Amino acid sequence: MRSRKKHDLADASVTFTTLPRAVIIHGLVEARLALRPALPVTLLSPPGAALSWGCLWWRALLSIAEHNGPALLDCSIAPGRAMEALTIGLKGMVLTPCPSWDEIAAMAANQGAVLLNSTPPALNLRQPGAESRLISWLNG
Repeated sequence: MRSRKKHDLADASVTFTTLPRAVIIHGLVEARLALRPALPVTLLSPPGAALSWGCLWWRALLSIAEHNGPALLDCSIAPGRAMEALTIGLKGMVLTPCPSWDEIAAMAANQGAVLLNSTPPALNLRQPGAESRLISWLNG
């Protein structure tokens, strides 16, 4: 197991094990599917979604899905997108460590947001058979 470095988490109290199990969603249908079992879940955007679909898309998706629980927008290698996500009030991001990490981590901590340096293990609802594995995945 690797040791935790300064860049692992903006909020060291939040780890993969303290977040509910993650489910990758690509839109509203999958968000509703992930939420239907009414079990704790972390909604996770597809890799790099902040670069292609943007922060406002993610915020709108979470709002329409009526999800107030943990959610992580994957900002990939784009610190500007992570800053934008914080500016619009998002509370969870994944950002590859970069020279701006400390500044963004400080912003996240000041806003009570979670900033991870890699995505947690997740069930991708676009994978064949994922829907049938959802409840067992969420139950751990």
